[in-house]
Amino acid sequence: MKRLKAALAPTLLAALGLLAGGHAMAQEKLTVWWVKGFYKAEDDALFAAIKKFEDANKNVKIELSQYPVQDMIPKTVSALDSGSPPDVAYADVYDFQVTGKWAFDGKLEDISSVLKPMLGNFAPNTVETTFLYNDQTKGKAYYAFPIKQQTMHIEYWKDMLEEAGFKESDIPTTWKEYWSFWCDKVQPASRQKSGKRNFGIGMPMGVDSSDSFYSFLTFMDAYNVKLVDDNGKLLVDDPKVRTGLIGALTDYTTPYTKGCTPPSSTSWKDPDNNVAFHNKTTVLTHNATISIAAKWLDDMNNATLTPEQREEAKKNYTERIRTAGFPIKPDGSKMVYRTAVKTGVVFKDAKNKETAKKFVAFLLQEENLTPYVEGALGRWFPVTKGAQQRDFWKADPHRLSVYNQYAAGTVTFEFTKNYKFTVLNNENVWAKAMNRVVNEKVPVDKAVDEMIARIKTVAGAAN
Repeated sequence: MKRLKAALAPTLLAALGLLAGGHAMAQEKLTVWWVKGFYKAEDDALFAAIKKFEDANKNVKIELSQYPVQDMIPKTVSALDSGSPPDVAYADVYDFQVTGKWAFDGKLEDISSVLKPMLGNFAPNTVETTFLYNDQTKGKAYYAFPIKQQTMHIEYWKDMLEEAGFKESDIPTTWKEYWSFWCDKVQPASRQKSGKRNFGIGMPMGVDSSDSFYSFLTFMDAYNVKLVDDNGKLLVDDPKVRTGLIGALTDYTTPYTKGCTPPSSTSWKDPDNNVAFHNKTTVLTHNATISIAAKWLDDMNNATLTPEQREEAKKNYTERIRTAGFPIKPDGSKMVYRTAVKTGVVFKDAKNKETAKKFVAFLLQEENLTPYVEGALGRWFPVTKGAQQRDFWKADPHRLSVYNQYAAGTVTFEFTKNYKFTVLNNENVWAKAMNRVVNEKVPVDKAVDEMIARIKTVAGAAN
Protein backbone atom coordinates (compact mmCIF):
# COMPACT_ATOMS: atom_id res chain seq x y z
CA MET A 1 0.00 0.00 0.00
CA LYS A 2 2.83 2.36 0.91
CA ARG A 3 4.50 1.57 -2.39
CA LEU A 4 1.25 2.37 -4.26
CA LYS A 5 0.94 5.71 -2.43
CA ALA A 6 4.55 6.51 -3.21
CA ALA A 7 4.03 5.67 -6.87
CA LEU A 8 0.87 7.77 -7.05
CA ALA A 9 2.30 10.76 -5.21
CA PRO A 10 4.39 12.25 -8.08
CA THR A 11 1.51 11.68 -10.52
CA LEU A 12 -0.95 13.34 -8.15
CA LEU A 13 1.38 16.25 -7.50
CA ALA A 14 1.96 16.73 -11.22
CA ALA A 15 -1.78 16.72 -11.83
CA LEU A 16 -2.36 19.23 -9.07
CA GLY A 17 0.43 21.36 -10.52
CA LEU A 18 -1.21 21.27 -13.93
CA LEU A 19 -4.53 22.28 -12.36
CA ALA A 20 -2.87 25.14 -10.49
CA GLY A 21 -1.06 26.23 -13.64
CA GLY A 22 -4.29 26.03 -15.62
CA HIS A 23 -5.99 28.21 -13.00
CA ALA A 24 -3.17 30.76 -13.16
CA MET A 25 -3.30 30.80 -16.94
CA ALA A 26 -7.09 31.24 -16.86
CA GLN A 27 -6.78 34.47 -14.86
CA GLU A 28 -6.95 37.40 -17.26
CA LYS A 29 -4.77 40.44 -16.83
CA LEU A 30 -6.36 43.83 -17.41
CA THR A 31 -3.89 46.70 -17.78
CA VAL A 32 -5.25 49.97 -16.40
CA TRP A 33 -3.44 53.31 -16.40
CA TRP A 34 -4.97 55.99 -14.19
CA VAL A 35 -3.87 59.45 -13.20
CA LYS A 36 -2.56 59.81 -9.65
CA GLY A 37 -4.99 61.64 -7.38
CA PHE A 38 -4.20 64.95 -5.72
CA TYR A 39 -4.66 63.45 -2.27
CA LYS A 40 -5.01 60.13 -0.49
CA ALA A 41 -8.81 59.85 -0.37
CA GLU A 42 -9.06 60.12 -4.16
CA ASP A 43 -6.65 57.23 -4.74
CA ASP A 44 -8.26 55.16 -1.97
CA ALA A 45 -11.62 55.51 -3.73
CA LEU A 46 -10.09 54.18 -6.96
CA PHE A 47 -8.44 51.24 -5.17
CA ALA A 48 -11.78 50.35 -3.56
CA ALA A 49 -13.55 50.32 -6.94
CA ILE A 50 -10.86 48.08 -8.45
CA LYS A 51 -10.99 45.66 -5.53
CA LYS A 52 -14.78 45.47 -5.83
CA PHE A 53 -14.44 44.61 -9.52
CA GLU A 54 -11.81 41.93 -8.83
CA ASP A 55 -13.94 40.44 -6.06
CA ALA A 56 -16.85 40.16 -8.51
CA ASN A 57 -14.60 38.83 -11.30
CA LYS A 58 -12.23 36.33 -9.72
CA ASN A 59 -10.72 35.44 -13.11
CA VAL A 60 -9.51 39.00 -13.69
CA LYS A 61 -6.46 40.66 -12.17
CA ILE A 62 -6.16 44.41 -12.72
CA GLU A 63 -2.63 45.64 -13.17
CA LEU A 64 -2.86 49.30 -12.18
CA SER A 65 -0.23 51.92 -13.02
CA GLN A 66 -0.63 55.50 -11.81
CA TYR A 67 1.24 58.58 -13.05
CA PRO A 68 1.14 62.31 -12.26
CA VAL A 69 -1.19 64.29 -14.50
CA GLN A 70 1.64 65.94 -16.46
CA ASP A 71 3.13 62.51 -17.32
CA MET A 72 -0.04 60.73 -18.43
CA ILE A 73 -0.25 62.00 -22.01
CA PRO A 74 3.47 61.57 -22.88
CA LYS A 75 3.46 58.03 -21.44
CA THR A 76 0.23 57.07 -23.20
CA VAL A 77 1.38 58.49 -26.53
CA SER A 78 4.64 56.56 -26.19
CA ALA A 79 2.71 53.33 -25.48
CA LEU A 80 0.46 53.96 -28.48
CA ASP A 81 3.44 54.61 -30.73
CA SER A 82 5.06 51.35 -29.64
CA GLY A 83 1.85 49.38 -30.26
CA SER A 84 1.38 48.36 -26.63
CA PRO A 85 -1.22 50.67 -25.06
CA PRO A 86 -2.97 49.84 -21.78
CA ASP A 87 -6.43 48.27 -22.01
CA VAL A 88 -8.13 51.13 -20.13
CA ALA A 89 -6.72 54.58 -19.48
CA TYR A 90 -7.92 57.71 -17.73
CA ALA A 91 -6.31 61.10 -17.16
CA ASP A 92 -7.76 64.42 -16.03
CA VAL A 93 -6.46 66.13 -19.19
CA TYR A 94 -7.32 63.55 -21.88
CA ASP A 95 -10.56 65.38 -22.70
CA PHE A 96 -8.79 68.73 -23.12
CA GLN A 97 -5.87 67.54 -25.17
CA VAL A 98 -6.16 64.14 -26.84
CA THR A 99 -9.46 62.21 -26.68
CA GLY A 100 -11.09 63.92 -29.68
CA LYS A 101 -7.95 63.59 -31.80
CA TRP A 102 -7.46 59.93 -30.86
CA ALA A 103 -11.06 59.26 -31.89
CA PHE A 104 -10.56 61.13 -35.19
CA ASP A 105 -7.40 59.12 -35.91
CA GLY A 106 -9.14 55.79 -35.25
CA LYS A 107 -7.09 54.92 -32.16
CA LEU A 108 -10.03 54.34 -29.81
CA GLU A 109 -12.40 51.41 -29.43
CA ASP A 110 -16.10 52.04 -30.05
CA ILE A 111 -17.75 51.49 -26.65
CA SER A 112 -21.30 52.33 -27.74
CA SER A 113 -22.42 48.88 -26.56
CA VAL A 114 -21.43 49.91 -23.02
CA LEU A 115 -22.87 53.42 -23.01
CA LYS A 116 -26.10 53.13 -24.98
CA PRO A 117 -27.97 51.06 -22.36
CA MET A 118 -27.23 53.68 -19.68
CA LEU A 119 -27.61 56.95 -21.63
CA GLY A 120 -30.64 57.94 -19.56
CA ASN A 121 -28.53 58.01 -16.39
CA PHE A 122 -26.36 60.90 -17.55
CA ALA A 123 -26.96 64.61 -16.93
CA PRO A 124 -27.06 67.06 -19.88
CA ASN A 125 -23.75 68.05 -21.50
CA THR A 126 -21.92 64.98 -20.24
CA VAL A 127 -22.12 61.77 -22.27
CA GLU A 128 -22.72 63.81 -25.44
CA THR A 129 -19.11 64.98 -25.26
CA THR A 130 -17.91 61.39 -25.81
CA PHE A 131 -19.89 60.97 -29.07
CA LEU A 132 -16.95 61.61 -31.35
CA TYR A 133 -16.07 61.52 -35.04
CA ASN A 134 -13.79 58.83 -36.46
CA ASP A 135 -12.26 59.81 -39.79
CA GLN A 136 -11.55 56.17 -40.66
CA THR A 137 -15.18 55.08 -40.35
CA LYS A 138 -16.47 58.52 -41.44
CA GLY A 139 -18.97 58.41 -38.61
CA LYS A 140 -19.59 59.17 -34.95
CA ALA A 141 -19.79 56.75 -32.04
CA TYR A 142 -19.10 56.68 -28.31
CA TYR A 143 -15.32 56.51 -28.22
CA ALA A 144 -14.79 57.48 -24.57
CA PHE A 145 -16.58 57.16 -21.26
CA PRO A 146 -17.52 60.08 -18.96
CA ILE A 147 -16.35 59.71 -15.38
CA LYS A 148 -16.82 63.10 -13.72
CA GLN A 149 -16.71 66.80 -14.58
CA GLN A 150 -15.22 70.06 -13.42
CA THR A 151 -15.86 73.76 -13.71
CA MET A 152 -14.08 76.93 -12.62
CA HIS A 153 -14.19 78.27 -9.05
CA ILE A 154 -12.68 81.07 -7.02
CA GLU A 155 -10.84 80.14 -3.81
CA TYR A 156 -9.73 82.75 -1.27
CA TRP A 157 -8.43 82.93 2.29
CA LYS A 158 -11.05 84.63 4.46
CA ASP A 159 -8.58 85.07 7.33
CA MET A 160 -6.00 86.76 5.06
CA LEU A 161 -8.71 89.06 3.74
CA GLU A 162 -9.69 89.98 7.30
CA GLU A 163 -6.07 90.44 8.38
CA ALA A 164 -5.75 92.94 5.52
CA GLY A 165 -8.65 94.87 7.07
CA PHE A 166 -11.51 93.82 4.75
CA LYS A 167 -14.79 91.95 5.17
CA GLU A 168 -16.31 89.56 2.65
CA SER A 169 -19.07 92.08 2.09
CA ASP A 170 -16.39 94.48 0.77
CA ILE A 171 -15.68 92.21 -2.22
CA PRO A 172 -17.11 93.82 -5.38
CA THR A 173 -19.41 91.78 -7.60
CA THR A 174 -18.63 93.62 -10.86
CA TRP A 175 -15.86 92.41 -13.17
CA LYS A 176 -13.22 95.16 -13.34
CA GLU A 177 -13.74 96.23 -9.73
CA TYR A 178 -13.46 92.62 -8.50
CA TRP A 179 -9.96 92.00 -9.88
CA SER A 180 -8.80 95.50 -8.96
CA PHE A 181 -9.92 94.91 -5.37
CA TRP A 182 -7.62 91.92 -4.82
CA CYS A 183 -4.71 93.55 -6.64
CA ASP A 184 -4.87 97.21 -5.67
CA LYS A 185 -6.43 97.02 -2.19
CA VAL A 186 -5.99 93.59 -0.62
CA GLN A 187 -2.38 92.95 -1.69
CA PRO A 188 -0.79 96.15 -0.32
CA ALA A 189 -2.84 95.94 2.89
CA SER A 190 -1.94 92.26 3.35
CA ARG A 191 1.76 92.99 2.91
CA GLN A 192 1.63 95.91 5.34
CA LYS A 193 -0.22 93.96 8.04
CA SER A 194 1.62 90.65 7.69
CA GLY A 195 5.09 91.91 6.81
CA LYS A 196 5.21 89.20 4.13
CA ARG A 197 5.48 89.48 0.36
CA ASN A 198 2.02 88.07 -0.30
CA PHE A 199 0.28 88.38 -3.65
CA GLY A 200 -3.36 89.32 -4.11
CA ILE A 201 -3.99 86.80 -6.90
CA GLY A 202 -2.51 83.53 -8.15
CA MET A 203 -2.91 83.58 -11.96
CA PRO A 204 -1.96 80.26 -13.60
CA MET A 205 0.01 81.16 -16.74
CA GLY A 206 2.27 78.19 -17.42
CA VAL A 207 2.37 76.66 -20.89
CA ASP A 208 2.43 73.19 -19.25
CA SER A 209 -0.68 73.93 -17.21
CA SER A 210 -4.28 73.06 -18.06
CA ASP A 211 -5.31 75.50 -15.31
CA SER A 212 -3.89 78.35 -17.38
CA PHE A 213 -6.02 77.68 -20.44
CA TYR A 214 -9.15 76.76 -18.45
CA SER A 215 -8.87 80.00 -16.48
CA PHE A 216 -8.18 82.05 -19.62
CA LEU A 217 -11.14 80.53 -21.45
CA THR A 218 -13.31 81.51 -18.48
CA PHE A 219 -12.11 85.11 -18.87
CA MET A 220 -12.93 84.75 -22.57
CA ASP A 221 -16.44 83.58 -21.63
CA ALA A 222 -16.82 86.68 -19.48
CA TYR A 223 -16.42 88.66 -22.72
CA ASN A 224 -19.00 86.44 -24.50
CA VAL A 225 -16.43 85.22 -27.04
CA LYS A 226 -17.56 82.31 -29.21
CA LEU A 227 -14.74 80.75 -31.20
CA VAL A 228 -16.84 78.10 -32.98
CA ASP A 229 -20.48 77.52 -33.86
CA ASP A 230 -22.38 74.34 -32.98
CA ASN A 231 -21.05 72.66 -36.13
CA GLY A 232 -17.45 73.40 -35.20
CA LYS A 233 -16.96 76.15 -37.80
CA LEU A 234 -14.55 78.90 -36.74
CA LEU A 235 -15.96 82.33 -35.89
CA VAL A 236 -12.62 84.06 -35.30
CA ASP A 237 -12.94 86.37 -38.30
CA ASP A 238 -15.80 88.17 -36.56
CA PRO A 239 -14.40 91.53 -35.29
CA LYS A 240 -16.36 91.06 -32.04
CA VAL A 241 -14.35 87.91 -31.33
CA ARG A 242 -11.07 89.78 -31.69
CA THR A 243 -12.31 92.61 -29.46
CA GLY A 244 -13.44 90.13 -26.82
CA LEU A 245 -10.14 88.25 -26.91
CA ILE A 246 -8.23 91.51 -26.45
CA GLY A 247 -10.39 92.31 -23.42
CA ALA A 248 -9.89 88.84 -21.93
CA LEU A 249 -6.12 88.75 -22.52
CA THR A 250 -5.72 92.29 -21.14
CA ASP A 251 -7.58 91.40 -17.96
CA TYR A 252 -5.75 88.09 -17.58
CA THR A 253 -2.26 89.57 -17.89
CA THR A 254 -2.86 92.79 -15.94
CA PRO A 255 -2.31 91.22 -12.49
CA TYR A 256 1.11 90.04 -13.67
CA THR A 257 2.15 93.36 -15.19
CA LYS A 258 1.02 95.11 -11.99
CA GLY A 259 2.95 92.67 -9.78
CA CYS A 260 -0.14 91.10 -8.24
CA THR A 261 0.65 87.45 -9.04
CA PRO A 262 3.90 85.60 -8.24
CA PRO A 263 6.57 86.02 -10.96
CA SER A 264 6.84 82.21 -11.08
CA SER A 265 3.20 81.89 -12.21
CA THR A 266 4.35 82.05 -15.86
CA SER A 267 5.96 78.63 -15.38
CA TRP A 268 3.39 77.04 -13.07
CA LYS A 269 2.24 73.50 -13.73
CA ASP A 270 -1.22 72.34 -12.58
CA PRO A 271 -0.42 71.77 -8.87
CA ASP A 272 1.53 75.02 -8.44
CA ASN A 273 -1.29 77.51 -7.94
CA ASN A 274 -2.60 75.10 -5.28
CA VAL A 275 0.78 75.02 -3.57
CA ALA A 276 1.14 78.81 -3.62
CA PHE A 277 -2.34 79.14 -2.13
CA HIS A 278 -1.76 76.50 0.57
CA ASN A 279 1.47 78.28 1.53
CA LYS A 280 -0.53 81.51 1.86
CA THR A 281 1.66 83.34 -0.63
CA THR A 282 -1.53 84.20 -2.56
CA VAL A 283 -4.83 85.41 -1.10
CA LEU A 284 -6.96 84.25 -4.05
CA THR A 285 -6.68 81.88 -6.97
CA HIS A 286 -9.05 80.37 -9.51
CA ASN A 287 -9.09 76.64 -9.94
CA ALA A 288 -11.04 74.20 -12.08
CA THR A 289 -11.96 71.97 -9.12
CA ILE A 290 -12.31 72.49 -5.38
CA SER A 291 -9.19 70.39 -4.81
CA ILE A 292 -7.71 73.34 -2.90
CA ALA A 293 -10.37 73.23 -0.20
CA ALA A 294 -10.75 69.44 -0.36
CA LYS A 295 -7.05 68.94 0.35
CA TRP A 296 -7.72 70.22 3.87
CA LEU A 297 -10.81 68.02 4.21
CA ASP A 298 -8.59 65.08 3.32
CA ASP A 299 -6.00 66.19 5.89
CA MET A 300 -8.53 66.67 8.68
CA ASN A 301 -9.59 63.03 8.28
CA ASN A 302 -6.08 61.63 7.77
CA ALA A 303 -5.20 59.38 10.70
CA THR A 304 -1.47 59.56 9.89
CA LEU A 305 -1.39 63.27 10.82
CA THR A 306 -1.09 64.58 14.37
CA PRO A 307 -4.23 65.82 16.22
CA GLU A 308 -2.83 69.37 15.93
CA GLN A 309 -2.38 69.03 12.15
CA ARG A 310 -5.89 67.63 11.77
CA GLU A 311 -7.36 70.46 13.81
CA GLU A 312 -5.52 73.06 11.74
CA ALA A 313 -6.79 71.39 8.56
CA LYS A 314 -10.34 71.44 9.93
CA LYS A 315 -10.13 75.18 10.59
CA ASN A 316 -8.81 75.79 7.10
CA TYR A 317 -11.62 73.80 5.50
CA THR A 318 -14.53 74.94 7.64
CA GLU A 319 -13.59 78.52 8.55
CA ARG A 320 -10.71 80.06 6.61
CA ILE A 321 -11.11 79.07 2.94
CA ARG A 322 -14.01 80.17 0.78
CA THR A 323 -15.21 78.67 -2.52
CA ALA A 324 -17.11 81.11 -4.73
CA GLY A 325 -18.14 81.84 -8.29
CA PHE A 326 -16.75 84.51 -10.59
CA PRO A 327 -18.00 88.12 -10.57
CA ILE A 328 -20.60 89.17 -13.11
CA LYS A 329 -19.41 89.71 -16.68
CA PRO A 330 -18.19 93.10 -17.94
CA ASP A 331 -21.56 93.56 -19.68
CA GLY A 332 -23.39 93.07 -16.36
CA SER A 333 -24.79 89.59 -17.06
CA LYS A 334 -24.15 86.51 -14.90
CA MET A 335 -21.33 84.11 -15.67
CA VAL A 336 -22.24 80.84 -17.36
CA TYR A 337 -19.56 78.25 -16.63
CA ARG A 338 -18.01 75.82 -19.05
CA THR A 339 -17.84 72.24 -17.88
CA ALA A 340 -15.07 69.83 -18.76
CA VAL A 341 -16.27 66.23 -18.79
CA LYS A 342 -13.39 63.97 -17.83
CA THR A 343 -13.01 61.01 -20.15
CA GLY A 344 -11.45 57.60 -20.03
CA VAL A 345 -10.78 55.42 -23.07
CA VAL A 346 -10.35 51.86 -24.33
CA PHE A 347 -7.77 51.68 -27.09
CA LYS A 348 -8.37 50.03 -30.46
CA ASP A 349 -5.07 48.15 -30.12
CA ALA A 350 -5.69 47.06 -26.52
CA LYS A 351 -4.98 43.39 -25.89
CA ASN A 352 -8.04 42.74 -23.72
CA LYS A 353 -10.84 44.93 -25.10
CA GLU A 354 -13.81 42.80 -24.03
CA THR A 355 -12.75 42.69 -20.38
CA ALA A 356 -11.88 46.38 -20.63
CA LYS A 357 -15.46 47.12 -21.67
CA LYS A 358 -16.70 44.95 -18.83
CA PHE A 359 -14.64 46.99 -16.37
CA VAL A 360 -15.89 50.28 -17.82
CA ALA A 361 -19.51 49.08 -17.62
CA PHE A 362 -18.93 48.07 -13.99
CA LEU A 363 -17.29 51.38 -13.08
CA LEU A 364 -20.11 53.42 -14.63
CA GLN A 365 -22.82 51.69 -12.59
CA GLU A 366 -24.27 54.20 -10.12
CA GLU A 367 -23.33 52.13 -7.07
CA ASN A 368 -19.68 52.05 -8.16
CA LEU A 369 -19.19 55.42 -9.84
CA THR A 370 -20.79 57.52 -7.09
CA PRO A 371 -18.49 56.32 -4.27
CA TYR A 372 -15.49 56.92 -6.55
CA VAL A 373 -16.55 60.48 -7.42
CA GLU A 374 -17.54 61.35 -3.84
CA GLY A 375 -14.30 59.78 -2.62
CA ALA A 376 -12.55 62.74 -4.24
CA LEU A 377 -14.24 64.90 -1.55
CA GLY A 378 -15.95 67.27 -3.97
CA ARG A 379 -13.01 67.78 -6.29
CA TRP A 380 -15.14 66.46 -9.16
CA PHE A 381 -18.87 66.84 -9.86
CA PRO A 382 -20.90 63.79 -10.95
CA VAL A 383 -21.94 63.15 -14.54
CA THR A 384 -25.07 61.21 -13.55
CA LYS A 385 -28.42 62.77 -12.64
CA GLY A 386 -28.92 60.71 -9.49
CA ALA A 387 -25.51 61.42 -8.01
CA GLN A 388 -25.86 65.17 -8.56
CA GLN A 389 -28.90 65.31 -6.29
CA ARG A 390 -27.36 63.49 -3.34
CA ASP A 391 -27.10 65.24 0.02
CA PHE A 392 -23.31 65.03 -0.29
CA TRP A 393 -23.40 68.10 -2.54
CA LYS A 394 -25.21 70.23 0.01
CA ALA A 395 -23.23 69.04 3.02
CA ASP A 396 -20.90 72.05 3.30
CA PRO A 397 -20.46 75.50 1.72
CA HIS A 398 -17.66 74.42 -0.64
CA ARG A 399 -19.63 71.62 -2.28
CA LEU A 400 -22.85 73.64 -2.23
CA SER A 401 -21.09 76.34 -4.25
CA VAL A 402 -20.14 73.73 -6.85
CA TYR A 403 -23.70 72.39 -6.92
CA ASN A 404 -25.14 75.87 -7.41
CA GLN A 405 -22.77 76.66 -10.27
CA TYR A 406 -23.84 73.49 -12.09
CA ALA A 407 -27.51 73.96 -11.26
CA ALA A 408 -27.42 77.32 -13.07
CA GLY A 409 -26.50 75.49 -16.31
CA THR A 410 -23.21 74.97 -18.10
CA VAL A 411 -21.74 75.03 -21.60
CA THR A 412 -19.16 72.73 -23.16
CA PHE A 413 -15.70 73.35 -24.61
CA GLU A 414 -14.84 74.11 -28.23
CA PHE A 415 -13.17 70.71 -28.64
CA THR A 416 -16.55 68.99 -28.23
CA LYS A 417 -17.58 70.68 -31.52
CA ASN A 418 -14.20 70.79 -33.28
CA TYR A 419 -11.68 68.18 -32.14
CA LYS A 420 -8.77 70.29 -33.40
CA PHE A 421 -9.12 72.48 -30.33
CA THR A 422 -7.56 69.58 -28.41
CA VAL A 423 -4.43 70.31 -30.47
CA LEU A 424 -4.65 74.01 -29.59
CA ASN A 425 -5.07 73.15 -25.91
CA ASN A 426 -2.17 70.74 -26.10
CA GLU A 427 -0.03 73.51 -27.60
CA ASN A 428 -1.60 75.89 -25.08
CA VAL A 429 -1.88 78.79 -27.51
CA TRP A 430 -3.68 80.65 -24.71
CA ALA A 431 -0.75 80.57 -22.26
CA LYS A 432 1.70 81.25 -25.09
CA ALA A 433 -0.20 84.46 -25.83
CA MET A 434 -0.02 85.44 -22.14
CA ASN A 435 3.72 84.87 -22.11
CA ARG A 436 4.17 86.92 -25.29
CA VAL A 437 2.57 89.82 -23.42
CA VAL A 438 4.24 89.54 -20.01
CA ASN A 439 7.68 88.14 -20.90
CA GLU A 440 8.28 89.42 -24.41
CA LYS A 441 6.39 92.71 -23.98
CA VAL A 442 4.35 92.14 -27.15
CA PRO A 443 1.22 94.37 -27.27
CA VAL A 444 -1.98 92.53 -26.38
CA ASP A 445 -3.62 93.13 -29.75
CA LYS A 446 -0.59 91.68 -31.57
CA ALA A 447 -0.57 88.62 -29.28
CA VAL A 448 -4.29 88.15 -29.98
CA ASP A 449 -3.75 88.41 -33.74
CA GLU A 450 -1.02 85.75 -33.49
CA MET A 451 -3.37 83.56 -31.46
CA ILE A 452 -6.18 83.95 -34.02
CA ALA A 453 -3.78 83.12 -36.84
CA ARG A 454 -2.70 79.95 -35.05
CA ILE A 455 -6.32 78.94 -34.34
CA LYS A 456 -7.12 79.32 -38.04
CA THR A 457 -4.06 77.31 -39.07
CA VAL A 458 -4.85 74.40 -36.73
CA ALA A 459 -8.64 74.34 -36.53
CA GLY A 460 -9.76 76.05 -39.71
CA ALA A 461 -8.14 73.88 -42.36
CA ALA A 462 -10.17 71.23 -44.10
CA ASN A 463 -9.80 67.69 -42.76
